[in-house]
This record gives sequence, structure tokens and C-alpha cells, in this order.
Amino acid sequence: MTYDNGMEMARHQIITQKTGMKIYFAHPYSSWERGTNENTNGLIRRYLPKGTDFNIIDEKTLLIIQEKLNNRPRKIIGYKTPKEIMDYELKYVA
Repeated sequence: MTYDNGMEMARHQIITQKTGMKIYFAHPYSSWERGTNENTNGLIRRYLPKGTDFNIIDEKTLLIIQEKLNNRPRKIIGYKTPKEIMDYELKYVA
């Protein structure tokens, strides 16, 4: 996984220990190093434009957006949906 350099990943070693997943950090101001993340941000912005006050977004609205994004085919995963990938992981890998 590739992350920004935010404080939310201060304990990234624990994720690596528990999952075996390597964590990489993008260079500051290098959005091209986080292509899928930037693409997903763009998809979210279709529903919640920049400057949206998230304090006024209700949970129902967020769940609708989540459902739409999780059922949208993505080129990066062979035009499968994120939901299809997660379902497969839960059924065959976990």
C-alpha cells in the first residue's frame, strides 16, 4: 500500500506485522505516486465537491455513495468492482 505522510500511518509497522503487506510512502507533492488514491478522490468529489462541510452529511448519504463506489468497475482491478474483489478475498483467501 502507498500512503501519504500523514500521522494516521505513524504505526504502519503494526499493519505490516499483522498482514505481511508492505507499506510505502509517497513523496510530498507527488500525486502521481498514488494513482489509485487520486482516482478514488476524484470519484468521491463527483458526489462531495471540494469544500463540502462533512458535518452536514448524514450517514445515509455516505452509505449511498459508498455503495455506488464499491459497485463501480475499476480498470486497475480488471474491470471488476471493489465489492467483487472483497467478496472473493473473504470467500477464498481469508
